[in-house]
Amino acid sequence: MPNVTIYTSAWCPYCIRAKDLLEKKGVAYDEVKVDGKPDVRAEMSRKAGRTSVPQIWIDEHHVGGCDDLYALDRAGRLDPLLRA
Repeated sequence: MPNVTIYTSAWCPYCIRAKDLLEKKGVAYDEVKVDGKPDVRAEMSRKAGRTSVPQIWIDEHHVGGCDDLYALDRAGRLDPLLRA
């Protein structure tokens, strides 16, 4: 199983949807909460080039946000990444 990391915020509905999809696929993930942690959010922004949450990585591959995760799934490209 690959290492999946997701940066989230507690109030974010997109974060909840992304985590739900990963859980439905049986994928364990490391959740990094950015609420009240400007240094962690800045680290995420530096790595992702984006400021919004969620930001998702599968190993070293930056997936992007929730919509990007679901688009990969619809295209049939998420499962191969998760099996790598």
